[in-house]
Amino acid sequence: MAEKIAKVGIKKVSGYLYFVDKRGDVSRARMARGRRKGAKKIEKVKKVGVKKTKGYLYFVDKRGDVSRAKMARGGRKRKQAKKKKKKKAKKKKKK
Repeated sequence: MAEKIAKVGIKKVSGYLYFVDKRGDVSRARMARGRRKGAKKIEKVKKVGVKKTKGYLYFVDKRGDVSRAKMARGGRKRKQAKKKKKKKAKKKKKK
């Protein structure tokens, strides 16, 4: 479940990827379509200055606000496989 960090209210334009950059501001970059090559120009949309905390994923939600969600680390715990017990061969007594 995500929690809202800052109310920004950005109007998203299709064809752009919106994200929270290293400084905590909202930026956007043109999405790659049809194998176009070359560096994508990143432009700052709004200065927010969110302080990022380790272990959280920061993103721009549907309403154009900055939100964060706890990152899932380590995957899912799996059941341990049962170890096969080795049967010891009984030694036959010589008669």
